[in-house]
Amino acid sequence: MREPLAEVRAGDLARMFKALADPVRLRLLSLVASHAGGEACVCDISASFDLSQPTISHHLKVLREAGLLDCERRGTWVYYWVIPSALQQLSAVLLTEGEPAAPSPRCAEVTA
Repeated sequence: MREPLAEVRAGDLARMFKALADPVRLRLLSLVASHAGGEACVCDISASFDLSQPTISHHLKVLREAGLLDCERRGTWVYYWVIPSALQQLSAVLLTEGEPAAPSPRCAEVTA
């Protein structure tokens, strides 16, 4: 049996989920994660969207601030990569152990 989330932990995870609630940011994370070599340049990412470069940069910043991406400037370009431990944290909170629990009698009464 798993312990419930502590308040601080729940807040950290909520920031990550909130960042991913935007379809553009979810696609950005997916593009970076699936890019050859595990990292992607902004120049490679921008071509996949019908958005301005400043808008793409804003979304990447939100993902960075949520702890999902990290980056490094190389010359005039910025390269991004996914932080694997962040994805592990998100998936761990979504995974259930074993079989789904049967609804409690009280819940069954409400839905009946």
